[in-house]
Amino acid sequence: MSQTRHSHLAGETIARHHHDDHQLLYVSSGVLAARTDEAAWAAGPDRALWIPAGTWHHHRVYGRSTVHTLAFPAGEPLLDGRTPIVIAVSALLRELLMASTEPGLPTAEGRRLRAVIRDRVRRADVEPVMLPAARDPRLSHACRLVEEDLAVPRTMTWLSRRTGTSERTLARLFRDEYGRTYPQWRTDTRVFHAMIELARGATVTEAGHRCGWATTSAFVDTFARTTGQTPGAYRTAASPDRPTPDTRRSTSGQVEAPGGAVSG
Repeated sequence: MSQTRHSHLAGETIARHHHDDHQLLYVSSGVLAARTDEAAWAAGPDRALWIPAGTWHHHRVYGRSTVHTLAFPAGEPLLDGRTPIVIAVSALLRELLMASTEPGLPTAEGRRLRAVIRDRVRRADVEPVMLPAARDPRLSHACRLVEEDLAVPRTMTWLSRRTGTSERTLARLFRDEYGRTYPQWRTDTRVFHAMIELARGATVTEAGHRCGWATTSAFVDTFARTTGQTPGAYRTAASPDRPTPDTRRSTSGQVEAPGGAVSG
């Protein structure tokens, strides 16, 4: 068993690789996006990423990041499944993960910390912060067109014309491959990229605009209901040393009781 703590500059990447052991990755500042051939996952200060042994993946950090990595033997999986899983990180689990990667940690103390981490990880909520990769080339083309400029709303009619695929077929592909409607997938995609924008240093208003929300209040509402926290709080956690000049103004009236409709 091993554990490491590394600091990364914004934009650093780690090439495609795999590990013989399971890994639990926690990012105490910044955001880490990991990709396999099947999907992409994002982990930040309120989420950790479980990567099963033998999983080929590559990842990139956004914002100045501190990554805590714990390895677990291949025969001792903490979570079921053969693909990465994002879990919610409570205040207690956060402190445990950070303490377990302290330099010079005594072996006996490390074992005790890991015992508690095992229990807390198995009880943690699984968070659906992931974007599946399309298998059908028509769907892959449509998704790529949307992600090229999230600030511009793309209708199913527009996608149909650009991809040479009927709207009915595209709608079926979204349901069959993602289990989501097109508006639901687009909302997931915008939130995923908004997390990255916030970690990079964008203000709440900037991140919302770049990812296609017409108003900051609509962005705050959707982000909060999807991730469980406001974008201002997420930005502060991802980059605790960066001032947030518009956080109070942007989240005013939205923190206590978010509840508007999801914009598609």
